[in-house]
Amino acid sequence: MGFIGWIILGGIAGWIASKIMKTDAQMGIFLNIIVGVVGGMLGGWILGLFGVQGSGGLIFSMLTAIGGSVVLLWLVGLVTGRRR
Repeated sequence: MGFIGWIILGGIAGWIASKIMKTDAQMGIFLNIIVGVVGGMLGGWILGLFGVQGSGGLIFSMLTAIGGSVVLLWLVGLVTGRRR
């Protein structure tokens, strides 16, 4: 996936994760992209710990990025004390 694809996938995944975690009001498009891209890497790393290989296509990549983004937002909430 190219650079533009990473940005688009990251933006969508970060936005969906922020809706799930109810942090959307605090985040803009730039933070959604960052959370989505970092969440995708985190999700891929977590799945790698369980022996899951990441060659499942676009839907698998999107679900991995969303899951990783949710975990990332949860961890940030724990550290900052803003969890619900």
